[in-house]
Amino acid sequence: MAAGYDSAESNYTDDECSTQGRDELISNQTNILGEFYKNHREEEYNRGHNLELFPESPDVTFKESCIVGIDEAGRGPVLGPMVYGICYCPVSKTDTLASLGFADSKELKPSKRDTLMQIMIQQSGMIGRGVEVLSPNYISNCMLARDKINLNVISHNTAIRMIRRLLERGVNISLVLLDTVGDAKSYEKKLNKEFEGKFKIEVHIKADSKFPIVGAASICAKVVRDWCLDNWVFKENVNFTSKLGSGYTGDPNTKAWLSGNLDKVFGYPNIVRFGWSTCRKKLEKAYQVEWEDEEDNDNPKIESFFGKGKVAKSHPFFTERFLENPK
Repeated sequence: MAAGYDSAESNYTDDECSTQGRDELISNQTNILGEFYKNHREEEYNRGHNLELFPESPDVTFKESCIVGIDEAGRGPVLGPMVYGICYCPVSKTDTLASLGFADSKELKPSKRDTLMQIMIQQSGMIGRGVEVLSPNYISNCMLARDKINLNVISHNTAIRMIRRLLERGVNISLVLLDTVGDAKSYEKKLNKEFEGKFKIEVHIKADSKFPIVGAASICAKVVRDWCLDNWVFKENVNFTSKLGSGYTGDPNTKAWLSGNLDKVFGYPNIVRFGWSTCRKKLEKAYQVEWEDEEDNDNPKIESFFGKGKVAKSHPFFTERFLENPK
């Protein structure tokens, strides 16, 4: 797990970045995502906004003490959303969960992730799940705002929201396990303060490979992110060349897409994370625009509205309420 924004933009290709075998899985993934989208109309999904998908919680999770796992997929790519996944089940079922083979999604082939996702859906009476899709537009706005919100804070806030959603539903949480974002001890301290010690919280390095419940959350996040990327709808109504690839900067398909689809006037569509240095460097090749302040003699200057030291007459709204300007 990356420790901060500077190291968040990964520049490598591995199974996490691989695009091989995607085409043959798209139809299956679409069916799987139907379980997340059962109360959601896909045509109404605006990919410029975030999306929360939480199927109904199993009844058993309200009655028995539950273990919760949280993990993300797509932290480092320059293209597409970052997706947070959450899974939970009764503590009494953890051995059963382990026997199902859940593990870190990055260590599994796409076909294996697909199979485990189907198993998770079949076990809906025991395993609860949910995802939050953070759009690239949202990530860009946070990281480029005047008061910048870095990727670690975005991740922390998302995990907190997901835990709160379970509490609002009445899920009986006894333990939450998370993969680290930044310093593990600081993150754990922050979460314990947020939830005031109502249940145990543990943050671990590579938690998705150590705990099956976090591995299950990792699979939820990865499958949903892949589906979002494979089924991205461009609101810009432009035909883009080449395949998107995995979205990682080390992926040859992603490199080709970024190089071949830069509009020198409008830049990139909102599938791109504009806070990433890769994007900023590409945009340097776009046309540079200089905005000049033009004097408009027909309109008064803004200074004229302030009276140049003259005391303006107070509006009746203020005088009737005995309000005065501070001296």
